[in-house]
Formats: sequence, C-alpha cells, structure tokens
Amino acid sequence: MNVDLSITLNRLILRNPVLVASGTFGYAREMDGVIDFAKLGGIIPKTVTRQPRAGNSPPRTVETPSGLLNAIGLDNDGIEHFIAHHLPYLRTLPTAIIPNIAGKSEAEFTEMAGMLAREPGIAALELNLSCPNVSGGTDFATNPAVTRRIVRGVRDACNHAIIAKLTPNVTDVVTIAKAAADAGADAISLANTFVGMAIDWRRKKPILGNVTGGLSGPAIKPLVLRLVWQVAKAKILPIIAVGGIGTIDDVMEFLVAGASAVQIGTANFYDPTASVKIVEGLPKALGELKVSRWMDAVGMAHR
Repeated sequence: MNVDLSITLNRLILRNPVLVASGTFGYAREMDGVIDFAKLGGIIPKTVTRQPRAGNSPPRTVETPSGLLNAIGLDNDGIEHFIAHHLPYLRTLPTAIIPNIAGKSEAEFTEMAGMLAREPGIAALELNLSCPNVSGGTDFATNPAVTRRIVRGVRDACNHAIIAKLTPNVTDVVTIAKAAADAGADAISLANTFVGMAIDWRRKKPILGNVTGGLSGPAIKPLVLRLVWQVAKAKILPIIAVGGIGTIDDVMEFLVAGASAVQIGTANFYDPTASVKIVEGLPKALGELKVSRWMDAVGMAHR
C-alpha cells in the first residue's frame, strides 16, 4: 500500500511526522553516521539563548524508574554562535530544521526571532516557553497573557512557522494553547518536562545540583497523552506530541488521540536509531487503521 506520511501544520509542511526533540539530539553533528537524516521529518536542535549560558551546577541528570530527570539549565554558546557555527551545517541536512529558542525575557524571544528571520534554511521556530530546570528562569507558558505576548512578538518579527512548546505544569493547558493560537502560532508542542526531584537519603540532600529537574521518558507518556487528548478535543491547533515516545505503538497512540506529529526525545539516549525505526514502521501501522494518509488518522479516537 502506498502511504502518504506528509503533514501540514498550518504554514509548516513536513515529509513525515517524526521529529527529534530539542536537547536530545545535540546540533545533529553528533548523530552523523548513526542515522539517515533524510528519513526524519525534522530536526529540532538543542535550545539556544540570546547570550551564552553555562547551565546549572552538576550533577545535571539522574535516572529514575522509567524516566530521566535533567537539570542541564540550557547550557549553550548563544544565538550568535549558533548562527555562525551550527546553522551552516544544519542547513545542509536533507530534512527540516527547526531551531528552538529560549529568552530570559519576552523581548529576547522577539530579538532572536528577528535574527533568525534573516537566515535561510529554517523551516520553523520552536519557542521554549517552558523550561522548568533553569536556575532563575521563568516558565512563561504558565500564564496565557504572557504566552500570547511572546508568540505575537515572534509572529511580528519573522515569517517562519511558529511552534509554541508548552509546559505540562499548569492547571489548564487548553487555556494556554488557545492563547498561543490567538497570537498566531502554527502548532504547539505538548509537552515539556514535568518538575520533579531525586534525593539521596543517606547524604540527606537532593541529588541534582539545581535541586529540581525536568522528568522525561516513558514515565510521563500517560500524562502527556491526557494533555494531547484534552487539547485535541478543543480543536485549537495542530499538536506535536513529545513525552515518553519510543516505539511505533507510542506514536500511534498519540496519533489517534489527536497529535499531528511527534518528537522523539529521551529515547534518543538509549536507542539513537529509534526515530528511523518508527518512520519505517509507520506504513504497516497505518495499514492496520485502514488508511493510506497519515493526516486521515489524526484524532481517530475522537470520532
């Protein structure tokens, strides 16, 4: 059966729905020779900030049952370094490149979007509105008004498609998603990590240098599935699901729950080829649903 895996997320069109998540794939150079980039729907490189950041004090990661806590703290060399040293390589890759940007203030998001608006080879921007493991950082996406202002500022500063990456650490994610949509976002990523911590009871102290970190991995999949279901039911924006996705079954669960695309994150650490395996398994899985187009299966469980 001939299968159409292409997806349309408003102004963003991708060859297939499988992307790799920011912070889990480096700047792609690290994965050269490991996987075929041409098989990916897109690459979202590690988050970049306006100025260089040293990140949090170590330890920065700790494994948990079925998950990973991380408190990297957006360690990066800043957007000017990204444009000069990483983007030239990224734009040569045979897939969509979607930089992920994070600002300390609303104005920084707009400024960075303006800088990237002048650069070729970018398919979209993902706005990191929700990083819970940054020392002194702000979880912008906990407030609909702030979310709306940031997305609107970025929309005015560039013509790229905009993906708003939202936090799960809110009471009502639907309200935040509506704010992003009202301001001109093309899609939303659901969701960033859940705030958690690990403690060494013998040493009587938290393990992470930042005390708390963001929980990712299989442990959070049921929680993110519920968020995707809620937002999809409200019919707000196309959803890119991220959280605990590592197998073809995970992907198909999010598909019928209402996700138009997925991001592979923590799975990249224990199986760098997971994303390609999933892409290769999609035609057979869609055949089980008796559809030949990926987009025809989005949200099937709501019908």
